[in-house]
Amino acid sequence: MNILEIFTKSLFLIITFNKDLWEIIILSLYVSFVALIIASIAGILSGYFLALKNIFFKNIILVILNSLMGIPPVVVGLIVYFLFASGGPLGIMQLLYTPTAMIIAQIIIIFPIVASISHEIFAKIWIDYKDQFRSLNMPFFGTARILIKHSYFLIVTALLSAYGRAISEVGAVMIVGGNIDHYTRVMTTAISLETRMGNLEYAMALGLVLISLTILIYSLIYILTKRNFK
Repeated sequence: MNILEIFTKSLFLIITFNKDLWEIIILSLYVSFVALIIASIAGILSGYFLALKNIFFKNIILVILNSLMGIPPVVVGLIVYFLFASGGPLGIMQLLYTPTAMIIAQIIIIFPIVASISHEIFAKIWIDYKDQFRSLNMPFFGTARILIKHSYFLIVTALLSAYGRAISEVGAVMIVGGNIDHYTRVMTTAISLETRMGNLEYAMALGLVLISLTILIYSLIYILTKRNFK
């Protein structure tokens, strides 16, 4: 089977809405989106708090957050595995090899990204406008609303970057999800498996969808970045 034939068959699988293929795609989108929502809420609030408050060990916390931005996903997967394994501290919850465990792993991966970038965004704006906010005696969360509104495009860009990192991740979700058919199999783990099994048209179909999503995400980032600096 040549490359053109594989490509044609992979497109046919996509446009005919192959049930198994789209089940994997939808699960991938769901896991990454839920992880993004939770990590975004926690990350934006953490970044905002660190930007406005001079707490003890603040610099150490920021160094740790920035360092965790580059943490290898397989290490995150290993940590989550130990936590939820039968002999682990949270083993009683029986979350290992479930979509929930995959979501938790992705939250850990993308939370430092959102928190660190949010801190940089809020800290810069706070330095420029803190005197005005203090003169108006605005409450803590009232200031947050204005800062978020003022830096909306930059925050969305950070969230899109985090989502791109989450949906393209393979190491952690393979370890904690187990790549179980019709349950925890997502695009990245399915591509790895199908390629090893020789189902190249199936792997390419998933690869095309993943590439399309990546292009879409980073196109939006480019558009938002250009719009912000106009």
